[in-house]
Amino acid sequence: MRDDRPAGTGVLVVTLLLAALLEVIPLPETANWVRPEWMLLVLVYWVLTLPRRVGVLWGFFVGLYMDVLTGATLGQWGLGFSLGAFIMLLAYKRMRVFTVLQQCAVIFLLVGSVSLLAYLVQEAVGRTLYPPYTILYSSLASAVVWRPVCALLRWVQLRFIVR
Repeated sequence: MRDDRPAGTGVLVVTLLLAALLEVIPLPETANWVRPEWMLLVLVYWVLTLPRRVGVLWGFFVGLYMDVLTGATLGQWGLGFSLGAFIMLLAYKRMRVFTVLQQCAVIFLLVGSVSLLAYLVQEAVGRTLYPPYTILYSSLASAVVWRPVCALLRWVQLRFIVR
């Protein structure tokens, strides 16, 4: 008898919680602008790896958790992360065959789009906390750390048999 239940949901949650920890580690104000979007990177990895299990709903709830964690406007990151998950679901087959440089470029654009959407939500409610050009810094930092994050999460996936 074969067990067809998905394995490793706990591992997915733990990796997202560790990414949340990296999101809230205190940094100096100048270094805070170049903080990668850790939770979005981990979410994008799991969407690319397990597109039938991790999708837009996961993105929405992870984004809501990010809203609560950072004290942002409720729904701002939920909307952004669900958009990011949706875009990755549309392009996951192409993204898997891209070169490293192409993947980093896609991550730069994706993180930039999600951060811009979050900025626009903040602007709409009158809670702008940072200048808009800082979106580029965190997008670039996320693109730079994308490959090490992929390597680490791939190791976790193989080690704990996440399927």
